[in-house]
Amino acid sequence: FTSAIKQRKGDFELANGGTLFLDEVGDMSLSAQAKVLRSLQENKITRVGGEKEIPVDVRIIAATNKDLKAEITKGNFREDLYHRLSVIIIHVPSLEERTEDIPLLTKHFMEIISAEMGKPSLEFTPDALEALKKRKWTGNVRELRNMVERLAILCERVISAEDVVKYSN
Repeated sequence: FTSAIKQRKGDFELANGGTLFLDEVGDMSLSAQAKVLRSLQENKITRVGGEKEIPVDVRIIAATNKDLKAEITKGNFREDLYHRLSVIIIHVPSLEERTEDIPLLTKHFMEIISAEMGKPSLEFTPDALEALKKRKWTGNVRELRNMVERLAILCERVISAEDVVKYSN
């Protein structure tokens, strides 16, 4: 990488002695996967544009919304990296699989968002919570949080089912 004039620490080096979170690991290119695998196997990294190997001791936590075994079959994910990462697998069900969590998450997000906005927390009617439970949440919890933020900005006092429908994307 010839344009790398000033070397800087990368994620693995910054996480040395600690934990590195790799979000959406299923979307990594095969080239990036190879570099991560090498770092994990050898406990060493080389900076971009560098020649010196730097020892690293990093614990990895990885997350993805993809079925990595299916991605392996399709040739999109390295099986050897999968086995390196899959020491402990925690399956978190999608929001659609746990709609009973929506009222609690909605209240939690509203409290956080209201505090950030410096205004009182808005209440949801029971019908509004039911309307939220019936929605398709393709974006999962992130989408729910964005919806709650939108409602906090656009509504006053009490949020109704009509508000949920009106302000849904």
